Amino acid sequence: MSWYVLLVAGLFEVAWAIGLEYSDGLSKPVPTAATVLALVVSMVLLARAVEELPVGTAYAVWTGIGAVGTATLGIVLFDEPADLVRVAFICVIVVGIVGLHVSSGGH
Repeated sequence: MSWYVLLVAGLFEVAWAIGLEYSDGLSKPVPTAATVLALVVSMVLLARAVEELPVGTAYAVWTGIGAVGTATLGIVLFDEPADLVRVAFICVIVVGIVGLHVSSGGH
């Protein structure tokens, strides 16, 4: 169950990171409030996940999910570059996340 909690925490990390762009430097009240809420939810869920998972593994997976999701949405939403090298390195992060999950026993 803690892996699912960690996955959702990572998705909320993506939400707050993308929210930073929409909040325009935290100057727009509604996007700023949504960003802060997503940040709090993400941290609370990460804290729940580390009750059962090693903190190093959980943190690495959480940041990996955030990095992959944010980079991917940056390409889709904000026209950031999607060249082959960048996409390849995003895939390397995914391999790292999967590797941490598998090497931890996946439970």
